[in-house]
Amino acid sequence: MDHAAYVAWQRACLAEMLRLLRPDGAIFYNHKWRVQNGLLQDRADIMDGFPLRQIIIWHRSGGINFNPGYFLPNYEVIYLIAGPRFRLAPKANAQGCIWKIHQETGNPHPPPFPVELAERCIRSVGAGPVLDPFMGSGSTALAARRAGVDWLGIEKSPEYIKLAEERIASSEAEL
Repeated sequence: MDHAAYVAWQRACLAEMLRLLRPDGAIFYNHKWRVQNGLLQDRADIMDGFPLRQIIIWHRSGGINFNPGYFLPNYEVIYLIAGPRFRLAPKANAQGCIWKIHQETGNPHPPPFPVELAERCIRSVGAGPVLDPFMGSGSTALAARRAGVDWLGIEKSPEYIKLAEERIASSEAEL
């Protein structure tokens, strides 16, 4: 997808999420940097105008870098977009804004999102429900279940829906 179309799509997704957000709710928008035509694209063009409360850095371990022109990207940015009455759960404000959480392994989804990372976001808010509009392999659903919070996931790929359903079903025994 070219850059302008990608920005428009992401802004439309965020606008819908914000429309659905309770005044005391939050959106944790995780995003890797994109490189197109050899140049880094930050997310200022996507985030412009949204009520950005804070930036959290997810420092992840490992990864593979096939491009000899770039250092290994070992962090991602999580934008905390918040409603006007948003407050963190008690004691969550003692966490720093750099979260060192290992990447998930053994997940066939190409960019697996660690359950631990989703769970930290959910527990930092302390309330639900949770909406994951890009459900992928279901990590956020698993984190919400662990936190005892209602959730809803949206995913367009039948392959990933099946993967998420299998992961969620296999987690039933753990709860």
